[in-house]
Amino acid sequence: MQKSKYYIIIACLLISSTKAVAQMLPLDTVLAIIKTNNPQLKMYDADIQSMDAAAKGAKSWMPPQVNTGFFMTPYNAKMWKADDMNEGMGSYMLGVTQMFPNAKKLKADYEYMSSMSSVEKENKNYTINQLNAAAKTSYFQWMVLNKKIKIANDNLLLLEYMIKSMEIRYQYNMDKLPTYYKAKSQYSELQNMIVMLQNDVAQKRILLNSLMARDKNIYFDIDTTYNLNDFKYLLSDTTTLSKNRSDVRAIDKTMAINQLKAKAEKTKLLPEFGVRYEHMFAFGKQPQQFSAMLMVNMPFMPWSAKMYKANANSYLLKNESLKWQKEMILNEATGMISGMTAEWSSLNKQYEITQNSIIPALRRNYETALITWQNNTGDLFVVLDAWEALNMAQMDALEKLQAILLTQVEIEKQLETK
Repeated sequence: MQKSKYYIIIACLLISSTKAVAQMLPLDTVLAIIKTNNPQLKMYDADIQSMDAAAKGAKSWMPPQVNTGFFMTPYNAKMWKADDMNEGMGSYMLGVTQMFPNAKKLKADYEYMSSMSSVEKENKNYTINQLNAAAKTSYFQWMVLNKKIKIANDNLLLLEYMIKSMEIRYQYNMDKLPTYYKAKSQYSELQNMIVMLQNDVAQKRILLNSLMARDKNIYFDIDTTYNLNDFKYLLSDTTTLSKNRSDVRAIDKTMAINQLKAKAEKTKLLPEFGVRYEHMFAFGKQPQQFSAMLMVNMPFMPWSAKMYKANANSYLLKNESLKWQKEMILNEATGMISGMTAEWSSLNKQYEITQNSIIPALRRNYETALITWQNNTGDLFVVLDAWEALNMAQMDALEKLQAILLTQVEIEKQLETK
């Protein structure tokens, strides 16, 4: 007896410790973990760092060139040396060349390369918005599943009570067997529903763990509270959307980069200067010699300038295409937001009617039918029908609640609200 008590105590401790390990993660915590751990976001961070690192070398000069070899040297090596007739011929040359880049060109290249990471930053923000929407969707679906499971479990208890009551009341009344078996089948259907709902919960948990880049089998619970935003007076103007939406900001950044790239192409038309110095180690008795030259690179000549001008014009024309792409995104977004806001308002009204009118009326109908049956003045078949109608209304209300929450998530995604 003492051993059995001991085992019971251990079992209770294990159960309580298991529940203690189960962590409850609010939605804000889930979103914060995704922002910190998701590998897709870390990929963007690495790309941004790579681009910023590359920009640091934009103001570098071209390396000097060193050249060496024989200069004006005869093939006959005997003529290299001095003799009574001549002082020798030929020399060994060592030279160095250095080009000096145009300062305006270096500045334009630096501004262009420094701005390249700005687009990746906006692409990262866009991905964060998409991941947040996916996480919110799974989180709210899980929350509704929990509410459905609770209703189903409550209904199991009700049906279990009715079935046991029938087994006592109608033990010798064969006429009531159809009602009894109907209740038994509904009880089994509820059990099946709970199993399916629990499986759906497990799938949502795995998905959220994947988004958080954690072990897929980590067990945690969610907060079942939620807030409904008020979109009744929402104005989705293009100015606000342009400021909030990262995909639109990415287009603006790309257009700015194209402007800088066009500017950099134009600076390639500017002249660049260089110097060359060569020293000759003369053979024989010849004097030591040198040469010093100034060089000018002239890309502005008509036959070479066409390429740079064409490139600059190409980048400016790309901006015209991007401008229309931006207009297209804003036009589609405002239309979607307007449509979803109307849908959200309609769903909200339907949900309020179901919660405040339909479900209370059906609950009173069920309670009345149950009381009359308990007083032997009513039929259990009527009770089951009343219960079934109430159960369907409750599940329908949760479906409407889920539709409201998911529409809210989609509106927030389009608005890109924080």
